[in-house]
Amino acid sequence: MLSTSSSSSLAGSAVGHDAPRVHPAWVLLGAVTVVFHLGLIFYGLTPALVSRPIHMALALPWILILSARTPYERWSGWLLTVLGIAACGYIAFNEEALATQYGFIDNDFQMLLGVFLIVLTLETARRAIGWPLPLVAVAALAYAVFGEHIPGQFGHPGLPMQSFVGTLTIAESGLWGSLTGVSVGVVAIFVIFGAVLNAGEAGRGFMNMASAFAGRLTGGAAKVSVISSALMGSISGSASANVASTGAITIPSMVRLGYPRTLAGGVEAVASSGGQIMPPLMGAGAFVMVELTGTPYTQIMAAALLPAILYFATVWMGINAYATRHDLRPMAAADQPSGKEVAITSLFFAVPFVLLLERIFLGGYTPQYAASIAIFAGMLLLFFDVTLTFSARGFASRMAEAVVTAGRQVAVIGAIIICASLVIGVLSLTGLGVKITSGILSLSNEMLWPALLLTALACLVLGMEVPTTAAYVICVSVAGPALTALGLEPLLAHLFVFWFALLSTITPPVCGGVFIAAGMVGENWLKVAMKAMALGIGLYIIPLAMVANPEVIRLAFDPLWAVLDALKIALGLAAISYGVIARRAAWLRVVLVVAGALAIFAF
Repeated sequence: MLSTSSSSSLAGSAVGHDAPRVHPAWVLLGAVTVVFHLGLIFYGLTPALVSRPIHMALALPWILILSARTPYERWSGWLLTVLGIAACGYIAFNEEALATQYGFIDNDFQMLLGVFLIVLTLETARRAIGWPLPLVAVAALAYAVFGEHIPGQFGHPGLPMQSFVGTLTIAESGLWGSLTGVSVGVVAIFVIFGAVLNAGEAGRGFMNMASAFAGRLTGGAAKVSVISSALMGSISGSASANVASTGAITIPSMVRLGYPRTLAGGVEAVASSGGQIMPPLMGAGAFVMVELTGTPYTQIMAAALLPAILYFATVWMGINAYATRHDLRPMAAADQPSGKEVAITSLFFAVPFVLLLERIFLGGYTPQYAASIAIFAGMLLLFFDVTLTFSARGFASRMAEAVVTAGRQVAVIGAIIICASLVIGVLSLTGLGVKITSGILSLSNEMLWPALLLTALACLVLGMEVPTTAAYVICVSVAGPALTALGLEPLLAHLFVFWFALLSTITPPVCGGVFIAAGMVGENWLKVAMKAMALGIGLYIIPLAMVANPEVIRLAFDPLWAVLDALKIALGLAAISYGVIARRAAWLRVVLVVAGALAIFAF
């Protein structure tokens, strides 16, 4: 997840294209970013110490210059960008020589370079998403430097500075480790894919399809928000960007139909949060899971699919429950699109999506190659508007929007992942991750469910401070081994941690999606958060349900039992949702909640 401050401003509009014109230099830089990352898919093997430093160098101007808010940030941004590009260039041009040093610095210049790259990483992440993640990284670095003075099992023998700084900055680890490789080779490609679709008419296609499917139902406007946000989130992967785009249409529609403002904001916030658990992107989490678990991407998509559907089904059922308390009217017929409009606009996302899935599942290609082919199809569709009128000028405008959006989003996600890689590098060098794992096992008395609850609490707290993907990476690095040691299969442990790292999107005191939705609807954010938490109760229960019913993630191997487990969980979630939300006698609500919990966890 991108931060509230960054993601909404960095995301391209999904439902309209009236963004302000940008300087041609940024369009050119965006084009270079897109060509570089797409090129890596077709160039063949590129050394990690070449591609990953270039990835960082391309990210620096977007964050340090374009996003500068004060004169100081602007001139310092220029200075840091120039020096940063030079430092990254040194790594890339001297890749062969550095590879023979095995992460050991042998002169003062390289030490100065390494320290500068660490500081630059921290400052870039700070400007991209704020202080919390850089502070976590600073704490990790401080532990590496001073941990030898800590008595007991949480100390370490000490690290030679030449080896410590070198491993983090001039070797294929630390800043240039495998997580950064995921950002370069996979995440960036899917971000470009989302940016291309958003620049065209895919967003309107999502809204029209959702309106045609659910607009006539009770609570139709709210259910349109759920469906459109699920579809939009599958390509944007950002809760805040999703709220800002689909919410611009769905929130006014709900308010106009008389929905309580707090409910309108809550529906959009909780629906948009699901984008990070909805395949194929999962907010970049799916691709990080591939790297950390060694599980093929197609299996991760299959494992994540039923839980994601359960999440949105729970929100849907929550809307029905609220219909017992409020008059949640369907959308007006005049606001619903015609069948022809639905069919035409759906092509703008259906063609690239079908091509993407066909290349992965039938063609047998890698996700990044399949996404590249889908990107080219999406680019061709930019020649056409919603009436299927061909326009070269329209293509130029939409393509410019796509490359600028892609450049910005690739930069922010890159800054997050590179900074998180710094933390992971320290955990590996110092052995701190193993020590925290031992602590979790000890505190939980080596019992699975107490360990799960401790991990969930850690994920919730860390997720309030850092973006979801970074929180997931850090938490799973320290808690994942403990959970697998207690018998949880690795992919299930990773999905559990990832879901709980997402809680902060709707859970006070830090709930980015809620803040944006509350601002758009003009209501107190805490009231909106309470509605979002009630509607999104599945976000708190489904990770635990996956542990109690592990077959639900085995759709690729045992689809019958996976679907049966999903239906059982759905019944339990429906009972709990009605018990929490519906206007019924208190005793009946308690019975519903207890029955729902028993259905999920006892049978």
